Amino acid sequence: MTVKTIRKDNYPEWYQAVVSEADMAENSASPGCMVIKPWGYGIWERIRDEFDAQIKALDHENCYFPMFIPLSFFQKEADHVEGFAKEMAIVTHSRLEGKDGKLVPASPLDEPLIVRPTSETIIADSFAKWIKSYRDLPVLINQWANVVRWEMRPRLFLRTREFLWQEGHTAHSNQEEAIQETKTMLEEYRKLCEDTLAMPVICGKKPEHEKFPGAIDTYCVEAMMQDGKALQAGTSHFLGQNFAKSANITFVNKNNKPEFVYTTSWGVSTRLIGGLIMTHADDEGMVTPPKVAPYQVVMVPVIKNEADTAAVMDYIEELRRELLRAMPFGEKIRIKLDKRAKSSVDKFWEWTRKGAPIILEIGKRDVAAQNVMMKRRIYINRPEGKTIVSKDELIANIAHYLEEVQREMFTRAKQRLEANIRTDITTPDELRAYFSANNEWIEDGKSGKVAFVRGKWSGDADSEELLKQLKITIRCLPFDQSGTKGKCLLTGKDAELDVIYAKCY
Repeated sequence: MTVKTIRKDNYPEWYQAVVSEADMAENSASPGCMVIKPWGYGIWERIRDEFDAQIKALDHENCYFPMFIPLSFFQKEADHVEGFAKEMAIVTHSRLEGKDGKLVPASPLDEPLIVRPTSETIIADSFAKWIKSYRDLPVLINQWANVVRWEMRPRLFLRTREFLWQEGHTAHSNQEEAIQETKTMLEEYRKLCEDTLAMPVICGKKPEHEKFPGAIDTYCVEAMMQDGKALQAGTSHFLGQNFAKSANITFVNKNNKPEFVYTTSWGVSTRLIGGLIMTHADDEGMVTPPKVAPYQVVMVPVIKNEADTAAVMDYIEELRRELLRAMPFGEKIRIKLDKRAKSSVDKFWEWTRKGAPIILEIGKRDVAAQNVMMKRRIYINRPEGKTIVSKDELIANIAHYLEEVQREMFTRAKQRLEANIRTDITTPDELRAYFSANNEWIEDGKSGKVAFVRGKWSGDADSEELLKQLKITIRCLPFDQSGTKGKCLLTGKDAELDVIYAKCY
């Protein structure tokens, strides 16, 4: 049973169908915003919990800052405000009053407030108060929050006017330490994407015209979606002393002299869920990695006669208790027993579309045989996906089954990424011809579709206009530079830099 639209027919409509039929989110009555429903928000909670543990292991602490930021804070940092100006939402009045039967703004604010698009400016203001001496450094903080950017073409999870994210902000006594922090956090994003989300990424540095407003350097992790387009999955920014100078964040060093601190910022958002969908979902719906699935195992009773209810439910409850005890090292398996008054067939396909990693169907015959009917959401060595396993086998191997699904999801996505990075395009004409073709869904393991091109770039100022003409971007300068010479795929000039060219979300 497929979703309403399959990938090959219309990829954008397929994406919307997956979100809708997996019941992950819906458009809100507030234009450009979304309602994240329990399955979608449950995935975000797991992402949040996994990454929160990662950063706390590196001594970062959570805090919270206001979502309203004085306009003057942005005006102190010209590059920063210019980069976000078109996306900012502004509060200009403090209340409403009735007039001619309508509510109209009243009481203009002395200074407009920006609804948080990002928090560098207001956090810099606090850093200036907190930091006095080298003994106060480094400062390593993070906040889980919402932000507002006035997107003109919203799409659920990928681009909405309000979205959820984490943003880390740090201050350091020297440049070397700040740069290392920036790169360390990028590596944490790689781990989150690959180890937790089973989404392979390319790590690298953004070109000058793509870096974060106000940053010295921006580093990123880039993922490939099934239609060959790139998705920026996370960024980490070395801000140098730019924000420190605008906010006067100084400290007295060991030689008793004042210095400006060096700062960093880094973040990921609910956009990762859009990346998960376009990396893993199939024509049956969502496919959720076990590590972030709100429920890793869903138990669906199959009761055809009311007289069988007690025996089936007793068997299921006993199995549930034993599965909870079966995970190694005190881990807790997340199990859902679906007791709703729906047919077992409807419930089975509902959980299939949600992408539950393992679905168990259990009826009277299974009780008698001490078996279960198991479906792993991705088919591994069996085209039909379903298999009968004994109760004892399931209990003994449940951790292995979940690990197998997680590993297989990453393997398939990694193979697709590697098979669809073209390195044989060597001239501007070839690049134009390649990206003039229509993007298509990429079948697992097959190459030749429009996806990524790895090739040379001269770094020329004219490049940005040429990129716009082709409707592509330079996603990053990969860390594994070859050091060879060649011709720029945009200008034909001599070039040494290796970059990833792609269409993007």
